[in-house]
Amino acid sequence: MTDFRIKAEDARRESAADWVVRLQSPLSAPAELCVDEALSFDAWLDAHPANASAYDATLAVLLELEAAAPAVSARIGRKAERARLSPRRFSPHSWLAAVGAAAVAATVAVAVMPFGASQVASRTYITAKGEHRTLNLADGTVVDLNGSSKLTVALGRYDRRVTLPEGEAVFDVAPDKARPFLIAAGDRTVRVVGTRFDVRERSGDLSVTVERGIVEVLPAEGVAGRTWRLHPGQRLDHTDGAQAVKIRAADPAQVFSWRSGRLIYRDQPLGDVIADLNAQFPAPIRLEDPALGDVRVSGVLVLDNQAAVIRRLALLAPIRALPSAGEILLRRDPAAKP
Repeated sequence: MTDFRIKAEDARRESAADWVVRLQSPLSAPAELCVDEALSFDAWLDAHPANASAYDATLAVLLELEAAAPAVSARIGRKAERARLSPRRFSPHSWLAAVGAAAVAATVAVAVMPFGASQVASRTYITAKGEHRTLNLADGTVVDLNGSSKLTVALGRYDRRVTLPEGEAVFDVAPDKARPFLIAAGDRTVRVVGTRFDVRERSGDLSVTVERGIVEVLPAEGVAGRTWRLHPGQRLDHTDGAQAVKIRAADPAQVFSWRSGRLIYRDQPLGDVIADLNAQFPAPIRLEDPALGDVRVSGVLVLDNQAAVIRRLALLAPIRALPSAGEILLRRDPAAKP
């Protein structure tokens, strides 16, 4: 490696260390980053393909040291106490050597331990159609779970893992820099430290909307694609198996409105509206013509009873409802105004 490349790598590592300090310091937690600083961080990551790897490697070292700190401190204390009480031959050099060995052993043990080596108990939560449930997790995180949702939670020593195979939830994640919060949804993983956001996974369609903090959405293991960083007021939409990802502005209050018994839409596809309603009511709703799913809808639907909601929906979209063998079939209404 030439001197130029060595200097470039050294500079990259120094920059990565600076960003880790700025983003992980209690005085500048991600939830408190200003927009300019968040944009600067994104620009630095995009400036060179190796920058993201340098940042991840530096952060990994920090997390390993933080995780090892309690064990190292305890062993140092035990060594010092035994040395104080022992009448045997003792010298400062031997005590320092013992402490150093303990610290190195603790750090190496953390570094080489497989990511999921320890068995972590998990718990699964399931909601019925129309059921809303608030979960207070042991780490202080609060989850509001929407209807027709399934959520599995495993709070480990080094990370907090959640799986959302189907459904929607608002997460208010308790900050814990030593244990990132990871949500598996479809072929993507959502990674946060402490923030508030909504994740919706319905039939392979994923959306993530951020109210506070910074959220990363990255491909699941073995899936190609880039990592996207979302800031407050941004929404990501993605379909499993597709390469395309859409990032747009969104009003979190609008997205979170289901928690108060209403759904607010602003230029949303009718297909998404139907998916949301099917999570709330017992009789399944189906579009006779799949092309109707692309019709854009704007308005408010109060979730009181299914028949009333369908009547209100017919005022927002060119449809009419037909009862059909235990389901509600929505057909295009040619008499509706375009």
